[in-house]
Amino acid sequence: MALRRVYADPAVPRVCRRELWAWCGFDFANSGYTTVVITAIFSAYFVATVADGAEWATFAWTAALSVSYLLVMAMAPLLGLYADAHARKKALLVLTTSVCGLGTAALWTVGPGDIALALVLIIITNTAFGTGENLIAAFLPELAGEDGMGRLSGYGWSLGYFGAVLLLAACLWWVQGAEARGSDTITAVRDTMLLTGATIILAALPTFLLLRERIVAAPRAFAVLWADSLRRWRGVLGGASDLPQLGRFLACIVAFQAGVGTVIAVAAIYAQQALGFTTAESITLILVVNITAAVGAMAFGHLQDRIGHRNALAIALVGWLIAIGLLASSEARPVVWIAANIAGVCMGASQSAGRAMVGYLCPPSREAEVFGLWGLAVKASMVLGPLAYGAISWLADGNHTVAMLATAGFFITGLVLLFRVDVGRGRREALGLPV
Repeated sequence: MALRRVYADPAVPRVCRRELWAWCGFDFANSGYTTVVITAIFSAYFVATVADGAEWATFAWTAALSVSYLLVMAMAPLLGLYADAHARKKALLVLTTSVCGLGTAALWTVGPGDIALALVLIIITNTAFGTGENLIAAFLPELAGEDGMGRLSGYGWSLGYFGAVLLLAACLWWVQGAEARGSDTITAVRDTMLLTGATIILAALPTFLLLRERIVAAPRAFAVLWADSLRRWRGVLGGASDLPQLGRFLACIVAFQAGVGTVIAVAAIYAQQALGFTTAESITLILVVNITAAVGAMAFGHLQDRIGHRNALAIALVGWLIAIGLLASSEARPVVWIAANIAGVCMGASQSAGRAMVGYLCPPSREAEVFGLWGLAVKASMVLGPLAYGAISWLADGNHTVAMLATAGFFITGLVLLFRVDVGRGRREALGLPV
C-alpha cells in the first residue's frame, strides 16, 4: 500500500518523504503544549498553587478550557473556508503556532493568586493550539493516499507522543532538581513554561519550511465566506448536509472525544487530588502514559488500514471503558499504573483513528473546510467533557472518582454512534459516486 499520495496533474508538486516527516514533526512540536500545560504540570499547579486548592478551582480550570474550545469552534468553519479559498493553511499555521508558543512562555509570569492572568493566558494559548491542530490536520488528505491515511496519521500521533515524552522528561528532571539548585518546586514549575514555549516554536520550524500548499487559490469575498460558514454550521448541526455519513461520524467524535478530552484535561489533577500523587509522581505517570500512547498510535495506525477505521476505533473505545473501570475500582498503585497505560494505548489509537477516518470521508479540495468541521466537533467535545467533570466533582464535594466514572458514559455513547456510520457509503459520498 502506498503511503504518499500520487497526483496525476504534473503541475501539482509531488509529495516527497521529507514533507511527510515535516508534517508528522508538527505533532512532535505541539504535543508538548497539551502534555505539559494542559495535562501534566500547569493544570495541577493552577489548582494547588495559583488557586490555593479551592473547591471551585477544577471547575474554573475546565471552564477556561471550555471558553477556548468554544472560540475554536466559532472560528473553525470560517477559517477553513478562508484557508481553502486563499490557499493560506500554512500561513495561518505559522501565526497560530507562534501565538501558542509565546503565550505558553508567558505563563512563566503566573504565580500564586494570579488567577485571572492564568485563565486569560490559557484561553489564548489553547485557542491558538486548537486552531493550529485543525490546520495541520487539513494537510493529511493532500499528503497521503486513501489507503495510507491511517499510517501517516498514526506516525504523526506517535511522533507527537515521543516529543511529549522528551519534553516532559526534561521538565521532570528540572522540577526534581530544584532543591539541589537552591530553588523550589513552584519556581521550577514556572520555568517549565519557558522551556515548553521555546520547544513549540523551534520544533515547528521544519514544518514551516518544508510543508507545501497544493490547493490553487480561488479567492472569494469575505461576505460569501461568512455566508458559507453559517451554512456549514447549520450543516454540522443537521448532519453535515451533503455528507451525511461524515455528519454521523462527527456526532460520534463529539461523544468519545468528550471522554478523551476529560482525561487529558484532568489527569494530573486526578492523580494528585484523588490518588495522592506528588507533582513528580504525576509527571512520571503521565510521561510513561505518553510512551504507551505513542505505541498505540503507531500500532493502530497500521491496524486501521488493515481492518478498517471503524473497527480499529471500536477496539480503542472498549479499551477506554476497561481502563476507567479499573481506575475507579481501586487506588492501589499497580492497578492505577495498569489502567493508566491501557488508557494511554487507547488515547493514541482513538485520536489517530478518528483523524484518519475524517480524512477518508473528506472530499477532494475541501480539506481545510472538513477538518475545520472536525475541529469543531473535537472542540465541542472538549467543552462538554471537562466541564461536566468539573461540575460533577464540584457538586460531589470534590469526589473525583464519581466524576471519572461519569466519563465512561461518553465512550459508551461514542460506541453506539460509531456503528451508525457506514464507512463505505461515506467514502462514495466524498468522491461524488452513486450511493
